[in-house]
Amino acid sequence: MPDSNLEILAYEMSPLGLLCLRRRELLSQPGTIVTEVTLNHEFLMSSLYTDSERALAQTALQMHAGSDLQVLVGGLGLGYTAREALLSDRVARLEVVELLPQVIDWLDRGLVPLSSQLGDEQRLVVTEGDVYRRLAGPPDRLFDMILIDVDHSPEERLGEESVSFYTATGLRAAGQHLRDEGILAVWSYAESSPFADALREVFSEVRVEPVSYDNRLIDQRQTDWLFFARGPAGV
Repeated sequence: MPDSNLEILAYEMSPLGLLCLRRRELLSQPGTIVTEVTLNHEFLMSSLYTDSERALAQTALQMHAGSDLQVLVGGLGLGYTAREALLSDRVARLEVVELLPQVIDWLDRGLVPLSSQLGDEQRLVVTEGDVYRRLAGPPDRLFDMILIDVDHSPEERLGEESVSFYTATGLRAAGQHLRDEGILAVWSYAESSPFADALREVFSEVRVEPVSYDNRLIDQRQTDWLFFARGPAGV
């Protein structure tokens, strides 16, 4: 489908490959402006459909009854998961760990739709780093919620660093970074029974929730999958 007013906002090499940030108006929906990210010329994310990214934070907040919450978000992306969590006044501090310095720079330069909201947010801390490597190591602080939106799915990963995270051993290490009653939440574009089984081996409460939406660009109904876990198994 042809598009008009295509604007390349950034086009640069990253540790994962060629990264492109672009903005365009949809000819199929005049007046609708979307911001998109591609990696190595393959579609990665869009501002057009953000239901599941926002639901990752919404559901985790619904599951946790506490206040003064400390939140860790793995992956900045276009910022929708972080922004949704920060809409709650129960969140006292939110740290985003983002691997790619280019993505952090987009936020700082005001190139993404949520730049102004996130840039003014005093509770937000953005850290450059690998969230999977951090969760594999000993914790330096504990969190009430850890929200991960980095890979396409447990089986389709952007890099090899995250392989162990999706195993029972990796999940036990990640669980050490959670406070009592803390929640681990993971986004995926596909269902993954092996990952769900690994979660059930480690945590006492596991929820797997689909989030469906109509993608009008390709005239298909699509479903993303959210995984939530809490409490050590056997307790």
